Amino acid sequence: MKHGWTLAAWVEAALAGASPAGVAPAAHTIVIEGMRFLPPLAEVKAGDLVVWRNRDPFPHTVASGGPGFASPPIPARGSWRFRARKAGEYAYVCTLHPTMSGVLRVR
Repeated sequence: MKHGWTLAAWVEAALAGASPAGVAPAAHTIVIEGMRFLPPLAEVKAGDLVVWRNRDPFPHTVASGGPGFASPPIPARGSWRFRARKAGEYAYVCTLHPTMSGVLRVR
């Protein structure tokens, strides 16, 4: 592979929309467990990938409202991906369990 990239890094960069010649955006995971988003505040850079992984035995959603982002129901053991493109601070909730909340800060 060019530039010393492994096949896995090449595939991840391609899926992330980066070229092997550039720096691939980072991937961040937010775990949904115990009726909480962990971490409750995630800071990422514009272009990074954010993955919510549901470890609870029932579905959840991730919705920031407005022009931010909204997932479909994320099933137990499922995940949802979002490419953070626009800088800002996005408070979000699970629309199925409104007491669950988190913040995504995009720099």
